[in-house]
Amino acid sequence: MGKSLVYTRAGDDGTTSLVGGKRVPKTHPRLHAYGTVDELNATIGLLLAYMEKGDDYDFLLGVQHHLFSIGAYLATEQCDGNPLPCMPDVAQLEEAIDQIDSQLPPLHAFVLPGGAKGAAVCHLCRTVCRRAERHIYALSELCPLSPDVLAYVNRLSDYFFVLSRKINICEKHEEIFWDKSCK
Repeated sequence: MGKSLVYTRAGDDGTTSLVGGKRVPKTHPRLHAYGTVDELNATIGLLLAYMEKGDDYDFLLGVQHHLFSIGAYLATEQCDGNPLPCMPDVAQLEEAIDQIDSQLPPLHAFVLPGGAKGAAVCHLCRTVCRRAERHIYALSELCPLSPDVLAYVNRLSDYFFVLSRKINICEKHEEIFWDKSCK
């Protein structure tokens, strides 16, 4: 069997195939949803490039697998009746958030994105995650979606926030808080 082509030319007309073969415009809300999940997954790959292997690294690899499953689910025309290939574990994500947050000092102001390279990329992941969440909610107005997908993506942005704080503290970067006077 020969190697498959990377390009098919089938999308040159502005359409693409969903799982199952139905063709839709590349501007369809479904593509915005799973395309942004794919972008988030790529951004997590960038974050991993700045991290040392360990518990947080391994946890994020698991998140990437969940996001691939969510992307496949969102790329399927009739998502409501189709189970997710790998069910995202919202409780596990909440436990990870709580575990990290318990080690952090309390917040009294908004934190500006930045600090250590990994922390800055966490904030990028957080904002891409929020955009993915908005696109998934827009898709949910057209077809019912698993509440687990919606909850998982919502919590995931919170995870990136607490992880960014942890990375800054571990790498001895002071958090920069929003100065409301803009000085």
